Amino acid sequence: MTPHEDDYRRGRELMDRLHGGRAGERLVESLAEVCPDFATMTLEWAMAGIMARPGLDLLTREFLLIASCVTLGHVVPQLEAHIEAALKLGANREQVIEVILQMMFYAGGAATANALGTAKRVFERVAAGTHLEGAGPAAVR
Repeated sequence: MTPHEDDYRRGRELMDRLHGGRAGERLVESLAEVCPDFATMTLEWAMAGIMARPGLDLLTREFLLIASCVTLGHVVPQLEAHIEAALKLGANREQVIEVILQMMFYAGGAATANALGTAKRVFERVAAGTHLEGAGPAAVR
C-alpha cells in the first residue's frame, strides 16, 4: 500500500467514525459527483492529514469546527455535520450550545441565532432517533 493509499484508507475510516451515514458523509459524496478529487482530498488531507493529528482529541476538534462554522455564518450543511459528529463523540446539548454562544461576539448575533436554530433541528432529529446513530436522546437533553 502506498502512503497515498494509506492516507485515503485512514481518512475513510475516520470519516465513517465521525460522519458515516450522516450529513458530513452525504455532503462529501454529493460533491464527489461534481468533483471526485474533492472527496479524495477531503479524506486524505482533511481527515487523515488534519483531523487525525495528535495534540487534540476529536471532540475538541469538532468543537473548534462548530465554532468556525458559526463564525462563517453561511455553512449550514457543514455546521449540521459537525454538530452530529460532536454528539456522536459524546458531546451533550449544553456543550454544543455553549460552543455556539461563545461565538456571539465574534460571529455576531444573527450568525449565532442561526446556528442555534440549526443546532435545534439537529437535536430534534437526534431525539427522534431519525438521524444520528451512536448518540441517543440522552445526548440532547
